[in-house]
Amino acid sequence: MATIYISNTGWHEGEQKMHSLMRTDLHMENTTYPSLTPGSGNFLQTVPLVAIGTHDLEGRLWTTLWGGEAGFMRSLGSSILGIKSFVDKQYDPVVEALLGHQSDSDGTDTVGRGRSLSGLAIDLAARRRLKFAGHIMAGALSQLGPQTSGPDEKLGEAQVVIKVDSSLGNCPKYLNRKDICSSLPSPKLISSTFPLSSQALELLHKADLFFLTSSDERSHMSTNYRGGSPGFVRVMSNSFDGATLAYPEYSGNRFYQTLGNLQMSPKAGLVFPNLDNGDVLYITATTEILAGKDAAAVLPRSNLVVKVLVQEARFVESGLSFRGMPGERSPYNPAVRCLAAEGGAAIPQGKEISTVNAKLLKREALTPTIARFRFGISDPIAAGRWKIGQYVALSFEEELSVGYSHMRDDDPRSLNDDYTRTFTISSPPDGAELPDDEFEITIRNVGVVTNFMFRQNVRAGLEMPLKGFGGEFVIQQRAGEMIPVVAGGIGITPLLGQVSRLDLSRLHLFWTINIQDIGLVLDTFQRVPGLASSASLFVSSTDLPDVAATIEAVEAMCSRVARRRICAEDLQVDLDMADRWYICTGTALKMSLLQWLAGKEIVYEDFNY
Repeated sequence: MATIYISNTGWHEGEQKMHSLMRTDLHMENTTYPSLTPGSGNFLQTVPLVAIGTHDLEGRLWTTLWGGEAGFMRSLGSSILGIKSFVDKQYDPVVEALLGHQSDSDGTDTVGRGRSLSGLAIDLAARRRLKFAGHIMAGALSQLGPQTSGPDEKLGEAQVVIKVDSSLGNCPKYLNRKDICSSLPSPKLISSTFPLSSQALELLHKADLFFLTSSDERSHMSTNYRGGSPGFVRVMSNSFDGATLAYPEYSGNRFYQTLGNLQMSPKAGLVFPNLDNGDVLYITATTEILAGKDAAAVLPRSNLVVKVLVQEARFVESGLSFRGMPGERSPYNPAVRCLAAEGGAAIPQGKEISTVNAKLLKREALTPTIARFRFGISDPIAAGRWKIGQYVALSFEEELSVGYSHMRDDDPRSLNDDYTRTFTISSPPDGAELPDDEFEITIRNVGVVTNFMFRQNVRAGLEMPLKGFGGEFVIQQRAGEMIPVVAGGIGITPLLGQVSRLDLSRLHLFWTINIQDIGLVLDTFQRVPGLASSASLFVSSTDLPDVAATIEAVEAMCSRVARRRICAEDLQVDLDMADRWYICTGTALKMSLLQWLAGKEIVYEDFNY
């Protein structure tokens, strides 16, 4: 029996303050892993970028970006990371803090050894990211090229070894796609004084992402991503006395790890990259968190805002070791919110897919808490065709948002919710089952948006903006290859949209489900002939009289039904038959599966939207 580690990280004081302020679930589990997340080694070798944050000798926080191509970063085992990247060794504040300005004669430097740091390994093209925190074990900074006084004098190659003390995978929400390629930096310091230079202001005005490091000044440090539509970061003031920025905190996973740190210490380090030409703006600052009416007074229509009081800024021309080609922006991105001092109007973003509506056509209850919804698309050409394994993003803001001026204690979840939700499409995109302008989703009633959908009268003609399609959870089946899929409850939906293209005789479905959801199983087996023969079903909880007939029907179709939870031994049959496993489960089961399937390639659908 494999050992299962259950995290007991808990929430620190600042995070608890944010949970109380935002009226979130105080009993929510902190899924931060106390080392490097199992199964993350393969991911780390494919990411082209890492954001790294740390303190300088004055105790200020800075953040930088290293990388340029896959392979510069890798797991060395035992929660140890190795990074090797070209860097600007003259003006990069994190290089200075960790490795010093100049390398020793042997290329090593001990300035930052033992120093705490945090990072974010990120693949913008695939919209995947992994947070980590730890300390530097060893580092080296070597000169690129001959020792000269020319441009090459400022180029270096940094190598660091990091012991990871905690890590956490994050969802793809608000990640704007970028295709990253390497490019040697040619750093030139343009400005480091106030007011911010015209080049720095131009970068801020067009930025659709930045990276932020925070710390509780005790034992928690975090580096993460913030993204939105270009211009979502606003400049409140810029003078010889300093500069102040503001940006909205959009609805996320409600962990509030960054804001929790800022509750304990207002210090922050930000980096704004210009992926077109490699320019970069480094900022160290203090912050102020604004909520409710205080937030809306600065950024109208915002429920949570962070003010950034810039302490020092460095604008470096061509300081990055990579460039990025822009791709699809996140369908989650709201329109840019202007400052109240700017008039508070939204900035037009041009023609957006949000002008396309999805109309509710049919609802079919499968269990007391699970139903299938069919939608029609008002303009299929403008919406574009979705692909297998994708989700649809729908906005319910017009139906559910009450605005900041109507916030009440009896409706606390409205405080930080943009009411945009993503749902995995459970119908295939080829038109074989539905007309080309229709799609289906199969969902559970778990929150304010899904509860609203479950209560709708289909004849009322509910319509909502369709923000777009995204995601890439595609089950690949090579010739002669056995494909194991592990699904937990409603996690079967990613398989449903692509099962028609798979050879079911070479697919093994491990499906664990609560007995209350047995109606979903029966419906699935009836709609997908042959799937029951390829499935192992695990049914937990005690018998319920009202579903006795349903479970008997399921057992007549599926010969492998166990009345218990899935365990490590259940996977042993296929461990030697398949190197790639597909997982669509909740966080707790996923963590167990990553340990049970150690050494296997894991492809999983993330449900943490």
